[in-house]
Amino acid sequence: MSQHIAVLVTDMVEEIELTDPVKAYKEAGHTVDIISNEGNKTINGKNGDEIKADRGIDEVNASDYDALLVPGGFSPDLLRINQKNSEFAKTFFQDNKPIFAICHGPQFLINTDQLKGRELTSFVSVRKDLENAGATVKDEEVIVDGNLVTSRTPDDLPAFNRESLKLLEK
Repeated sequence: MSQHIAVLVTDMVEEIELTDPVKAYKEAGHTVDIISNEGNKTINGKNGDEIKADRGIDEVNASDYDALLVPGGFSPDLLRINQKNSEFAKTFFQDNKPIFAICHGPQFLINTDQLKGRELTSFVSVRKDLENAGATVKDEEVIVDGNLVTSRTPDDLPAFNRESLKLLEK
C-alpha cells in the first residue's frame, strides 16, 4: 500500500539524509512531498545542492500524510524557529504515525514535547539535549521505538531506510 510521506526540511539540510531515504521510499512506491517554511522555494543544502520544496508549512495538514521524515544537517535546528513546524510534527506523534529522524533530526523533535520516555539515537552532539528532553539515548545504528525510527549519521542510512520501509509496510 502506497503511503504519503512528508519530508520537513529547510536550508542547510544534509543532502544525503534527504535524498537517500526519499529515493528508497519512491522506489518502494510511496509518494513524497518536500515541505519547508515556504512552498515553491529552493532549499540550499549544506553541501551546496539546491532542493525544491513542493509545499510550504502553511499549505499542508499533517492529516494528509501517513509518515514524517526529518533529515539532519543544520536544518533541524533552523526548523525549530517556526512553531508551525513543531506543531505539524507533534501531530504525527499524537496520531501514532511513523516518524523517521536521522543525525540532527531528533533535535528538532524536542520541540514537539513528545520525546519523554522514548528510546532513540542521534548524532553525538545533540544527545545531551535529547536526554534533557527525557529520552533514553543509545549509540546504535538504528533504533525503532514504536512509530519512531532514528539513526546517527549517513553511514547508518541502509539500516535507517530498511527500518523506515518496514514501518511503512505495516
